Amino acid sequence: MLNWIIDVSLRNRLLVCLLAAALLVVGGWALARLPIDAFPDTTPVQVQINTVAAALDPLEVEAQLTFPIELEIGGLPGLVNARSISKFGLSQVVATFADGTPITLARQLVSERLLGVELPEGIERPKLGPIATGLGEVFHYVVRSDNPKRTLMELRELHDWVVKPELRKVAGVAEVNSWGGFEKQYHVVVEPERLIKHKLTFQDLTEALEANNQNVGGGQIVRSGEALLVYGVGLATDTKQIGDIVIVAHDGAPVRVRDVAEVRIGHEIRRGAVTAGGKGEAVLGLGFMLMGENSHVVTRKLKAALAEAQKALPEDVKAEVVYDRTELVDKVINTVEHNLLVGALLVIAVLFGFLGNLRAGLIVAAAIPLSMLFAGSFMLQAGIAASLLSLGAIDFGLIVDSSVIVVENSMRHLSHRRDDARRDVIRDATIEVIRPALFGQTIIMIVFVPILTLEGVEGKLFRPMALTMIFALLGSLILSLTLMPVLASLLLPKRIEDREPWLVRLAHRIYAPALNFALRFRALALAGAVALAAVAGVVALRIGGEFLPKLKEGAIVLNVIRLAGVSVEQAVESNTRIEGLLLEGFPDEIARVWSRIGTAEVATDPMGIELSDVFVALKPRERWKKARTQEELAERMHARLRDFPGLNMVLTQPIEMRMNEMIAGIRSD
Repeated sequence: MLNWIIDVSLRNRLLVCLLAAALLVVGGWALARLPIDAFPDTTPVQVQINTVAAALDPLEVEAQLTFPIELEIGGLPGLVNARSISKFGLSQVVATFADGTPITLARQLVSERLLGVELPEGIERPKLGPIATGLGEVFHYVVRSDNPKRTLMELRELHDWVVKPELRKVAGVAEVNSWGGFEKQYHVVVEPERLIKHKLTFQDLTEALEANNQNVGGGQIVRSGEALLVYGVGLATDTKQIGDIVIVAHDGAPVRVRDVAEVRIGHEIRRGAVTAGGKGEAVLGLGFMLMGENSHVVTRKLKAALAEAQKALPEDVKAEVVYDRTELVDKVINTVEHNLLVGALLVIAVLFGFLGNLRAGLIVAAAIPLSMLFAGSFMLQAGIAASLLSLGAIDFGLIVDSSVIVVENSMRHLSHRRDDARRDVIRDATIEVIRPALFGQTIIMIVFVPILTLEGVEGKLFRPMALTMIFALLGSLILSLTLMPVLASLLLPKRIEDREPWLVRLAHRIYAPALNFALRFRALALAGAVALAAVAGVVALRIGGEFLPKLKEGAIVLNVIRLAGVSVEQAVESNTRIEGLLLEGFPDEIARVWSRIGTAEVATDPMGIELSDVFVALKPRERWKKARTQEELAERMHARLRDFPGLNMVLTQPIEMRMNEMIAGIRSD
């Protein structure tokens, strides 16, 4: 079979070259559309169920909301576990399904079960969280104003009605969340004495407000051949209209809402807040990427949409990007590209040195980009993103192994059989070595197969790496069977001297005495090998180990923990002071700093008021003056805030923090 493939390739050289050109086109198209991310997403298939009950304490939330929901979703097909959290005014149940369960199926199953949940009257139905993974939070922006007359309620309104709708239109966005500010409400503050005076009850007031606060249609009236639509406008839009609503009439004298209550503008009970830049409160927007989307593309579109929304905002209101996943992704991909380029150039330089022929080196070097394009095409089909792990596994030495063997043996045969037909010489030379080359690369691919059996977080981290390497090796093997013999027959010189390159001769001069010494003093050589292995084993046991090296994300997160029961105002004041201390102490290292307190509008990350996440975006490292590494900078930040009263803190990074929370279900390292 192998001989037939080689023979057919050499007899149809033009076709093989055209297929290689097609691989260039298809592979380039696949690489351009390949999802890009900094890190593989290890999030399991999860469905969040959020239920809001504004005035219930945690015990009542657990008994009346969380427990019935947990009971209702129990026993769903594919359900692995369900965990929950009950806080003041909020219940969240997270249902985790088996890997491979389609997220749409999981959400449908949960939605159907929730229809049967019986909740106390007046509480909104449970809502599902966004169709996003734990690492889908790719975009943070702050809406703020330097105008002291601009209130937080106005900023929240501008965000919810101007900025948020514009960003929700972006393809690939699962949710745009609001955090901080005041959510506007109209409050009717009842005075019981007045109700008693007019012989009314709270029920009378509630029914009057519900019945007189809606627009209705009244059909149409036909007059003189013309149809007129009847439309009843009754929706209250300000405090005066609410106050004018009639509750009841006594002898023709109406009793209005303003007669028994005070109507005023208020806000929803706050379960969270945001501070930024050490300047006090602001409104934070969070952009969530739809599961399976390209984070690089989605984030770029979100930035463009935010710039468009800025045009509709008042001049004193600014929407500023504070966290953008593409910055980290670009740094990671640039690092990977740099390492791949340096590795490729190093391999090519070694090939030139040891093959001793420029054309032979270029032929073998062609296997590197073509194998990468082949792997990229299969990565796109398998849904593997280009990331630090998937691309970082590429070893060009392994990729060119079989091609080096084929081309080098072809050169040797051409130097010895100058009078034979060139194509026959290349064919015989390739057939002579292709089986050992095939076995060698097949063994390497088999080494990666056990990684494909890993499950859970380990599987999601390392399976992309193993598949990428297998795809690249498979492409290299196919090229060594087909394209390498064809290029050798077309491009190698007609006359090749049977002389080893100088680098190989130098290696022989160094190696021959060492080999003779080892064969002459075999016992000494074996003893030295055993001693070296023993020393290496001792050193290996003393080396520390970790599951994965930490990715330097270019941002630090301070998880701040205060005493339970702290007020929102106190937490805001404390975080503002923390931000000021950080900016004052590290002006050359910190680009931006902002804090999240408590819980957002959609509780994707439910925290109590006593918990805060202080995000610190860092400047490029070459501009740092007070630290050389991110670890050293984190230690100095911790030292500066160590004596801050009334809080504890843990330093981590945005993606690292989310991964820890997803794995454990709690805030831990």
